[in-house]
Amino acid sequence: MLGVVPPAVPLVDLGALHAPLAAQLDAAWHRVRSSERYVLGEEVAAFEAEAAHALGVEHAVGVSSGSDALLLALVAAGVGPGDEVVTSPLSFFATAGSILRLGARPVFADVAPRTLTLDPARALGAVTGRTRAIVPVHLFGVPSAALEPPAGLAVIGDAAQAFGAAGVARAGLATTYSFFPSKPLGGFGDGGLVVTASEALAARVRRLRQHGVSAKHQHEELGGNHRLDALQAALLRVKLPHVGVWREARAERARRYNVAFADLPGFELPLDVPGAAWALYTLRVASGRDTLRAWLSSLEIETALHYPVPLHLQPALAQLGYRPGAFPEAERASREVLSLPLHPSLSDAAQARVIEAVRRWARAR
Repeated sequence: MLGVVPPAVPLVDLGALHAPLAAQLDAAWHRVRSSERYVLGEEVAAFEAEAAHALGVEHAVGVSSGSDALLLALVAAGVGPGDEVVTSPLSFFATAGSILRLGARPVFADVAPRTLTLDPARALGAVTGRTRAIVPVHLFGVPSAALEPPAGLAVIGDAAQAFGAAGVARAGLATTYSFFPSKPLGGFGDGGLVVTASEALAARVRRLRQHGVSAKHQHEELGGNHRLDALQAALLRVKLPHVGVWREARAERARRYNVAFADLPGFELPLDVPGAAWALYTLRVASGRDTLRAWLSSLEIETALHYPVPLHLQPALAQLGYRPGAFPEAERASREVLSLPLHPSLSDAAQARVIEAVRRWARAR
């Protein structure tokens, strides 16, 4: 029928993801309400055990957010005032913010041009006598390349976008995850996780998340209120068994995009890295990225920029002294990246609409 406007294509469709799980999610909520245990407790302990098993790690500690997961992992690894932490300039602000909150200094190293994850050689080249840790960012769900740091240097993975990505959970001293709703395993609010093979580090994170407490009214060190709510844990337990199926669904749709866009000049498509979580489908447009985004928006196709301003050029980090041109690969990527709709419920028809819109724009240039 003429004049009929097709439905919008969202970047992520949480309603469609949760609809088949509605009865289980409702049951989880009623279970928590009946227990009247809303902070930590049995639900959190059960989720931690199930998450550790799913990720193949010895210890998992639930915390209040992905940002706090990274903060507490760094504290537990001994990072403090005056230390340096090497990390990627192409990430969400929390990566650098967590370091700065400890009085430490983020030292950036450029990303590899194809994966956009931390370049190992550049990262190791940025290590000084003050470096205490390296934080590789598993951007868009792509596992960062392995690092072999000098002895005594901790590797703490920022896997906020990479829950379920192969090998990530066991890389380094600890790995941190976010349960922000749009992540591969998303909650119904904020939440995070620290995983590690180190019993000592896990024990310290457990203390730190609850004001440094070792026993009731006994506080061993200064911590904070970084606890995971029981309700979030209960709801995440419902979603956890589906993570693998959802990952494969996203991967299938990402590969469909790659095939459809393979012949478009000026486009650089994401690598199909084995074991990637495919948290996002982020392509690169050599010129006209913002024009393409505006065109898609006019057709009710949602997109996102991850990330339009690299960390070293953020106003809040001006005191670090970095200038434009310091990290050319990250800066070029920030001008070119565009994330397209990608989620397990993305229908063939909706994806075909996205593909046709992108191709029409490319042909018209």
